Amino acid sequence: MSTRSRTDATRARRNLLKTAGLAAAGGLVFDRLANATDATSKHFERKAVHAEGAPAADIGYSPALLARGQQVLMISGQGPKDRTADMETQIRQTFDKIGLLLKAAGASFENVIMMRSYWVHLQRDLQIFRKVRRDYLVEPYPASTAIGTTELATPGLQLEIEVVALL
Repeated sequence: MSTRSRTDATRARRNLLKTAGLAAAGGLVFDRLANATDATSKHFERKAVHAEGAPAADIGYSPALLARGQQVLMISGQGPKDRTADMETQIRQTFDKIGLLLKAAGASFENVIMMRSYWVHLQRDLQIFRKVRRDYLVEPYPASTAIGTTELATPGLQLEIEVVALL
C-alpha cells in the first residue's frame, strides 16, 4: 500500500470518527433540549436567602433568591397600555402584560426570580409599586431592583418592568 493510500485511509477513519463523535454529541444535546421542552413550571425550586446585615428594605422582594430549574425566561421591559392612567393602574397594566407573557411560556408569577423596574418618578411612585407588586408576586419573593432614570425609550412612558423567570 502506498504512503498516499495509507494517509487517505487514515484521514477517512479520522473523519468517520469525528462524524460519529459529532453525531453522538448532537444526540445528547437534542435529548437535553427535548427534555427541557417537556418541562413544566413545577420543575424548579426557589429559596429566599437572608443574611444578617443585608436585610430587604421592604416586603415584596428577597435580598437574594437561590433558584434551580431547567429553562430561563427573560421578559423585556414592559410598560402600561394606557400611559395617561393613574400610576396604580399603569403598574397593574404592566404586571398584567407580564402575566400574559409568563402564561404564554407556561409559567406564572411564581416562576419569577428577578425583577427590575425603571422609573421616571421613582420617589413618587415607589410606594404604589411596593403595594401593587404584592398582589402579583408570591413568596419567596423574587430578587428586585428599582432604578430611577430621567427618561425611558418610549416617549411618555413613566415605568418599565422586566423580569427573569425560571421554568
